[in-house]
Amino acid sequence: MNFYQYEKGYRYTSDVMFLYDFARSFRPKGDLLDVGCGCGILGLLLKRDFPSIDLTMMDIQEAHIFLAEKNRDSNALGAEIVSGDFTKYKFNKKFDFIVSNPPFYHESTKKSEDERLKISRYADFLPLRTLLNSVFQNLKQKGSFVFCYDARQIEDIFAACTSAKMKICDICFVYPRDDKEALLVLIHAKKDSKSYAKIHAPIFVFDKENYTKRAKEIFTLAGSRSINCE
Repeated sequence: MNFYQYEKGYRYTSDVMFLYDFARSFRPKGDLLDVGCGCGILGLLLKRDFPSIDLTMMDIQEAHIFLAEKNRDSNALGAEIVSGDFTKYKFNKKFDFIVSNPPFYHESTKKSEDERLKISRYADFLPLRTLLNSVFQNLKQKGSFVFCYDARQIEDIFAACTSAKMKICDICFVYPRDDKEALLVLIHAKKDSKSYAKIHAPIFVFDKENYTKRAKEIFTLAGSRSINCE
């Protein structure tokens, strides 16, 4: 699949590939919402793999809405695309499945002067607790929320999920290499679940200077190709 992206500004990274692979393992069905969809890569890859889902994608930035629409149409996939603030938007339905690659860099991190990049990267524009509270309100009973976050903030993730009455059911850590600390964590949380959490085998991205076999498999499965667009 081809995905148009702006040459300058926010561009998707390998994080979304690992999140896509994690999300698809739960075989989403029904109504699916991609929050902060950016160019639409996460939601559209899931729609390709699970054609029966009813996909909605939303983003607060009009520049991203333009890309999501372009990528939806160029890949001939059906999706409703909504421009708005997820924490304030009133949907006419609840969702079986919500996915998101949210901004998670800490507010104390040195910030880019580009306003679009700030909104896409920094958690003070969408705090985790605010996001999770809105997810809870928009999920059906037993609905799932799959997202990725900074692994170093795992304590905050657990606290935010507990506060929002969301039960963490699956966790997978992503490591740059086997001798480095995890920088990314993939989370599957459910509304009204009592199941124990499952800790999945970790994903290592690099083996010395090359991608690991697992990482290559994920990138091949996604089959995405980026095209610059002004």
